[in-house]
Amino acid sequence: MKIILVSGARPNYMKIAPIVWAIRRFNRRSALPIQSLLIHTGQHYDPQLFDVFFRELDLPVPDYCLDVGSGSHTQQTGRVMERIEPILQKERPDLVVVVGDVNSTVAAALTAAKLQIPLAHVEAGLRSFDRTMPEETNRMVTDVLSDYLFVTEESGKQNLLREGIDAKKIFFVGNVMIDSLQQSRHLWECSTAREKLGLRRGEYGVVTLHRPSNVDQAETLQTLMKALAEVAQRLPIIFPVHPRTRKRLEALNGSLSGLRFDCERVTGRGLYCLDPLGYLDFMSLVSGARIVLTDSGGIQEETTFLNIPCLTLRNNTERPVTVAHGTNRVIGTSPVAIVKEAGRILKCPPPALAAPPLWDGQAAERIVAVLREHITGGSS
Repeated sequence: MKIILVSGARPNYMKIAPIVWAIRRFNRRSALPIQSLLIHTGQHYDPQLFDVFFRELDLPVPDYCLDVGSGSHTQQTGRVMERIEPILQKERPDLVVVVGDVNSTVAAALTAAKLQIPLAHVEAGLRSFDRTMPEETNRMVTDVLSDYLFVTEESGKQNLLREGIDAKKIFFVGNVMIDSLQQSRHLWECSTAREKLGLRRGEYGVVTLHRPSNVDQAETLQTLMKALAEVAQRLPIIFPVHPRTRKRLEALNGSLSGLRFDCERVTGRGLYCLDPLGYLDFMSLVSGARIVLTDSGGIQEETTFLNIPCLTLRNNTERPVTVAHGTNRVIGTSPVAIVKEAGRILKCPPPALAAPPLWDGQAAERIVAVLREHITGGSS
């Protein structure tokens, strides 16, 4: 059994890693091991967004690197398809596994489908119902093409059934992001990131912003930053900044007050902009935060599992279990709403809630078991 795993961008690495780990564990106890190859498309190529994550997540050196780099959505998708096709033709895997919803995901899915290679999609069925988001198109196309659809929450299953996907293709396995979080807990709990910054657990906030709708327009970004600066008058806010976001912030710096770049230690309330952090240091910061403000999908899930109050700075979410579970609120980008909701959270004690169903650190084990059963008939 030969499987090709495809990763492309930072959000993918935490989803691919548990599958790699599960295959390793299976191979140690099996007489018929699974051969897995890893293709990294290079959609994210900055060392801060690639190298450090591969090291910290114990991912192998990719068997193939496509080096597609940056570009428009169409350019990236086209380059991945063009460069991955000869690899799939050469290797002829029994299955291609894609994760998430980035351009690399849909590009690999389209190529596998055209070559009639079976396809598995991890994190299938998530829907924001917002067609202006490129990720929504990527999700829908990938799901239609997939033979195995692994869902993280009940809404994913219901969305797929409503779209006419055969129920026999859908498998509710849990959340591989939580696998990464749980299986690396002993490492990120040992991180000294908080101590180096002079932070105390529960006495600071964390913010992330990367979506084009929030950071590409100067006026929108400036409005968001002013709202965050107002929240930062209540407690220090730590902002690990994506490289493309940093360029835009630096251009606005003259019109923004209270924004501090490259501080080695937190010296009081305020908004502190840092370079991107590795997975372990970032999770250490998130796990000790009093509040998280983000436009990321994955962080909505991680904060839900960790019982950290989260405000999602978007008008929708494709992960409704994080709202139903009680830790996440989708509040949009209105400065008034951001300041009001942050104030509400800071007045209330943090929640103490159970994790969503099957968010137990075993999702990748279930995925490997399903694939072994369906592709090899359960031989081991």
